[in-house]
Amino acid sequence: MRKYFRPANFLKIVSACLFLLFSTSAVMASDNFNIRNYGAVGDGETLDTEAINKAIEAASEAGGGKVYFPAGTYLSYSIRLKDDIHLYLGAGAILKAAGENDGGRYDAPGEGAGNEYQDYGHSYWRNSLIWGENLNNITISGPGVIQGENLSRGFYASENWDKKGIPAGNLMWEGGGNKAIGLKLCTNVILKDFTIIKGGHFGILATGVDNFTIDNLKIDTNRDGIDIDACRNVRISNCTVNSPNDDAIVLKSSFGLGFARATENVTITNCQVSGYDVGTMIAGTYQTKEGHLVPDQEGPTGRIKFGTESNGGFKNITISNCVFDRSRGLALETVDGGLLEDVNISNIIMRNVTNSPFFLRLAGRMRGPEGVERGKLRRVSISDVTVYNADSHFSSIISGIPGHDIEDIRFNNIDIWYRPLDSARTQIQKIVPEYVKTYPEPAKFGVMPSYGFFIRHAKGIEMNNINIHYTGDESRPAIILDDVEEIEFNNVEAQKAENSPVLKTRKSKGIKIKNSNSLQN
Repeated sequence: MRKYFRPANFLKIVSACLFLLFSTSAVMASDNFNIRNYGAVGDGETLDTEAINKAIEAASEAGGGKVYFPAGTYLSYSIRLKDDIHLYLGAGAILKAAGENDGGRYDAPGEGAGNEYQDYGHSYWRNSLIWGENLNNITISGPGVIQGENLSRGFYASENWDKKGIPAGNLMWEGGGNKAIGLKLCTNVILKDFTIIKGGHFGILATGVDNFTIDNLKIDTNRDGIDIDACRNVRISNCTVNSPNDDAIVLKSSFGLGFARATENVTITNCQVSGYDVGTMIAGTYQTKEGHLVPDQEGPTGRIKFGTESNGGFKNITISNCVFDRSRGLALETVDGGLLEDVNISNIIMRNVTNSPFFLRLAGRMRGPEGVERGKLRRVSISDVTVYNADSHFSSIISGIPGHDIEDIRFNNIDIWYRPLDSARTQIQKIVPEYVKTYPEPAKFGVMPSYGFFIRHAKGIEMNNINIHYTGDESRPAIILDDVEEIEFNNVEAQKAENSPVLKTRKSKGIKIKNSNSLQN
């Protein structure tokens, strides 16, 4: 060897390495704020609210940083986020929502929306386990768990509101929290990797949040899983949401901000939604004993839905590669004056569907300021969907209202197997009421007069490569058209019920049928 080992050079190398090591450690330490260093105990009995909020304050004063929850169970009331804060729930960390007997109170709900145009829960954010308003650059992540069994799961009535938008009488706030995470008017938000068990009225309520990423969450909850309300630029991916008593992933556009704002530019992909008994998805037992506990008594919910709050409307939405299991079907609703348009849904599997596989509803509930016109539901494409064991009581419903048609809807490559009617519920509707102002839900219409599709007040409909089956006795037509203009069937086949036509029409025109033997006979 031409070069010989020199101690002086070796010492220089070691010194440089130690300098880099300690410099990196110092930077990492300055970015991390361990809640135990601020007094958190983590024994599941001692209140850690103050310690957690102290750590957040310290991180905020330092210009931002990661607030770290090491392994332990941290009992807490309201946690107040700040700009540039990253809550990190480490492996083995449980953030547990405190109850009414744990010696404290959640933050007061705040001033709220000041109007009666949405449910109580959509009007307030601060009475949450974790909340933030008007913030930038916030993250909640890590493999830990948010446990919200002490959060409220009840509805709040909106019939007896005072002029400030606060419910009267015994519905006044009494110190409880009703959601796991509440965010209002925030930008650049990331929620990733953690688990929510029993998240209260909402596991996540985000209103007016822009540039929002939700990835790889597991939510097993007693009411809504993820509510995206009046938000823009949202990406939801790789999430599993079990919510038997309400919707799993729901897009809304309420008047909760005091003005109408669309939910737009949203992607939902690679997600699974279901309605198994609360807690049994996380436990891996997938039990089905508590369907009777669903608040509206209409079977497990657990679906992906647009609405019901729909003042601002929905634009530019894609949903792909999702699985529905033991839940209601896909629901697209605009009933409060908003536009629902430019939606693309593809590669969906549904199994054991508890009502309509597809429910597209334009109506006129109009819960909002006076003078707003009826909305529109148009330019929706639904393709490559397989549905097995769907409830045929409700068929699939695509329905506008008189004078307000659903427009430009495309169904491509759809296979549906409907299970037979329950003999105790066979009072088939001869005339389906319009229910213009009724809460939009398939079961409200009663047992539909068709088993496959009921299409009313619609125009510009295409159905391509559709197969409709039933798995027991059936007496109804597969498809009914009522006040439909310009509809095209191409390669559409449906099983024929005894003594009933496959296709039945009323006041419809512009019907084109190609390569569809069962419809032409």
